[in-house]
Amino acid sequence: METIFDTLNAKAALFAIDEVLEERGEDVPIMISGTITDASGRTLSGQTTEAFYNSVRHAKPFSIGLNCALGAAQLRPYVQELSRIAECRVSVYPNAGLPNEFGEYDQTDAEMAELVKEWADSGMINLLGGCCGTTPPHIKAIADAVGQSKPRSLPKIEPKMRLSGLEPFDAA
Repeated sequence: METIFDTLNAKAALFAIDEVLEERGEDVPIMISGTITDASGRTLSGQTTEAFYNSVRHAKPFSIGLNCALGAAQLRPYVQELSRIAECRVSVYPNAGLPNEFGEYDQTDAEMAELVKEWADSGMINLLGGCCGTTPPHIKAIADAVGQSKPRSLPKIEPKMRLSGLEPFDAA
């Protein structure tokens, strides 16, 4: 599931996926990718990154991530937050910068690759790609830039009750 901006819809989709997989007797990995819509650092429905994660972590996804809406430079703090809290793999598919006044994306493949290489070298991500404005040269530059980086290690997260509304609430 990708480009999630409304967590209630995402939870409905997760419920439907679970129902279908149970009916079929299948178990397939689920990837979830949300969208931070602007500099407020929230989804369109108002949740912070951590609140969004708390809302969908029960699905035990193969990966949780962020895509679309923002470029790599703007997404970095939210990727870092997700990396800190996610018990599963972290995926990121940023835009090639922010759209200009003509709706085009000006960030070059080299600029984007340099930004996301830092994420990989910092151990924040497991899966990486591109969203709006990325082209085959962008994806090649990203692959070349991070090819020698080690994927993020899954952290040991202390078990506790984690709830969410617009903000996260972790029980003490």
